[in-house]
Amino acid sequence: MEWIYWKVVMRYGHVGRQKEVSVARYLVTPSNMTIIDVLNIAEDMPGTKNRATISVCKVDLMEYLAGKREEKENLFLRQLINKVQ
Repeated sequence: MEWIYWKVVMRYGHVGRQKEVSVARYLVTPSNMTIIDVLNIAEDMPGTKNRATISVCKVDLMEYLAGKREEKENLFLRQLINKVQ
């Protein structure tokens, strides 16, 4: 099976109240998924608000792996994951 790697920049926090933070999230999907499918996945992520997606773009495997490392080091995401669990 082939995969597509995505960089999705999301708004977290109180969107629309000037109390938000933008965070890049990295996703991997089967090659038959479209950008619309990725938008739907992103909008259902914990902590996001309505119309939270800022941008979506395809990336290569190396950028995906580097992005996943950045996600693990992101203090905001670590706190969010701890709240969800």
